Formats: sequence, structure tokens, C-alpha cells
Amino acid sequence: MPENAASAAATTSPGAPPWGTVVISPHFDDAVLSLAAVIPQLPGPVVVVTAYGGAPGPEATVSSWDADCGFGTPHEAHRARVIEDAQALQMVGVAQITLPHPDGPYGDPSELGHLDQWLRKLPVDTDVLAPLGTRQDHHALVREQVLRTRAEQGAALPLIYADQPYTGHSAGWHTDDAEAVLAAEEERGASFRSLTDRYRLTRRYEVKLDDDQWSAKRLAVQCYGSQLATLGVGHGPFMAWRGPLRTERVWSLEPLSAAS
Repeated sequence: MPENAASAAATTSPGAPPWGTVVISPHFDDAVLSLAAVIPQLPGPVVVVTAYGGAPGPEATVSSWDADCGFGTPHEAHRARVIEDAQALQMVGVAQITLPHPDGPYGDPSELGHLDQWLRKLPVDTDVLAPLGTRQDHHALVREQVLRTRAEQGAALPLIYADQPYTGHSAGWHTDDAEAVLAAEEERGASFRSLTDRYRLTRRYEVKLDDDQWSAKRLAVQCYGSQLATLGVGHGPFMAWRGPLRTERVWSLEPLSAAS
């Protein structure tokens, strides 16, 4: 287990311990899919906060996604996902916090007041990681909420991580020219360009996973078994040995006005 382990991935109050790094994961699985190999390099202790981690309302009916994953009710799906996430985060060695926003099919994904309130309890110098939002509108909503809240706090800008497998399908993802290739892609690069219009992005972390790192990540990702088959319908063999998950990247932000 990494030295930055905070707990056995138990749901934890935001005040204890003082987090060295907070990773904002829009959904259960995003942090592990995107950052399993980077997380041990982050200042600890590390906690993963799932923004859309809340239970569906009592009258909710099962979404097509959850039905395709084999669930008969949204509440069954939510219970399973919380357990899967706890198991995966325990393998990665970080703590788990879930916020009460329901996932998109069961609530308004733009209503992120709980995320705003939780972030405001953090010291302004805490490292916070937010998703890039490649071809994922809900991820982009989470990113913008984090940017807005931290700016209103006068806090350090968040770091931005490439959310996987979405970003990793870019043609040049495993190359040193990944940013230029991503920016040039009309659809897949839109979210990246929405940031480069406002900020200078500089690589803070980059891990091209070796075989041992990949083996550990693969085992953690497999904890999310309820979603993997359905995710593969849209993403193909995304867990292939040379697939999108083998390269992880995180960028720091600097406002263009300051950079100039």
C-alpha cells in the first residue's frame, strides 16, 4: 500500500485527517481509471471525493445504463458501486468520500452545491485535482465547479487530470506530442481547448505505466466489474495492454494573463 494511504477507503469526514491531496472523481471509477499510477506520487494523505456519489431518490426508476449493467433498480446499482469503489480505493491506498449528488440520470448534474460546500472547508493551499472533461459534459461541470469555488476562495488553482478512457483515445496520447494532437482533434479536443483558451497548461505528472504498475492498476480497475462490459461497448478494448489507460497525465494551470 502506498505511504500516502489515509484509511482503508472508508467513508470519512472532511475534517480528519488534513488532506494533502484531494482528487475529485465525478463518478465511481473515474479516479482509478485515470490516476491509479499517479496517486502514489501525490502529497499525502490522499482522498478521492466522488461528486455524483449520492443515492437516487426513492421514486427513481432504473436508467438504461444501469439496466445494461445488469441492475433492476437504481438503488441496487448505487449500493454495488459504493462497495466496488471502496474495494478499488483500498487497493490504491487512499480514502473514500462520497457526496450526496445523485448521478446524472437521477438528478440535475449541474446542481453541485454539496461539492462547493465541501471544497470551501479545505485549506486554500490543499492540492485539488479535477477532471479534464473530454467528451463528458458531467465531468466538465465538475471541473468548472472546482475552478469557480477555488477562485472564489482565493485558493490555489486545481490541477487537471486526463479522464480515462475518454482522453486516452486521442491518436497521439502515448506520445510526447499528446497535447498538440489532442488540441487539434475537433471533437475530442474541445474540452482541452476550453482550458487553453484561459490557462497555460504545464505537465505536472506523467506516468507511462510499466508492467508492474499496469498489473496493479488493472486489478484495481477490475473492482468496478459492474460497469466494465458496458463501458467497453462505447470504448472497445480499452483495457488492452497498449490501450488508453497505460498513460496518465496531470497538468497545472496558470492564467494566460499571468503567463504573459
